[in-house]
Amino acid sequence: MRNMRLLSRLLLLLSVASAGFLTSCETARTASTGGPYRVTAKRPQNPANVKVKVSLSKQNIYVMEGERVLMAVATTVGTREKPTPKGTFRVYKKIENKRSNTYGFRVQGDRIIPAKSSAGIPGRYVGYPMGYWVEFKPAYGFHQGFVHTTPRSHGCLRLKGEAAAKFYALVRSGTPVQIADSQPEDATIGPKIQRLDDSKTPDPPNSVSITAAAFTKPTGPLLED
Repeated sequence: MRNMRLLSRLLLLLSVASAGFLTSCETARTASTGGPYRVTAKRPQNPANVKVKVSLSKQNIYVMEGERVLMAVATTVGTREKPTPKGTFRVYKKIENKRSNTYGFRVQGDRIIPAKSSAGIPGRYVGYPMGYWVEFKPAYGFHQGFVHTTPRSHGCLRLKGEAAAKFYALVRSGTPVQIADSQPEDATIGPKIQRLDDSKTPDPPNSVSITAAAFTKPTGPLLED
């Protein structure tokens, strides 16, 4: 009888330990919320062979050189009402410190008013920061911004922090961009990508958003050999 009680207690301990192990593994596959997003970007051997693949369903970006993965990161895609376009495109414009022509602020002296609320109010217009802009279709591009677990953008593809700068360094005018519901890399590379959730990350103050400080710059080298 005593042996049975000891055996039951041992099985219970093993069960608890296993549960803890599974929980920690599950946590490792998800991601930190907000904060810096550290990614690795490999220098291509031949920049002409670089291509970009976007998985809309997984919200992943894969930068490839043949079968070699140069960078794989999480992104935010467009909503159902304002979707990210599907198809095959090419990069044709890059602007490091790009600002929106549609969303932004009206600056009147010390007053900073969201442009959508400033109808009829005179003042200087300052567009919302969209750093490291990489355009592949008129009004659609990759750019720096908050990344969420669900579709959130107006059709553009957002990259977090230094990921945007590294992506910008990897592509050039003419780089192919393939956007589809899914990509073959979803099964092999996708599960290794750190997820992001900026849903509770506060927007920077408007006083910062209208200055150069709104563009997050990388702290180390962009590409690794």
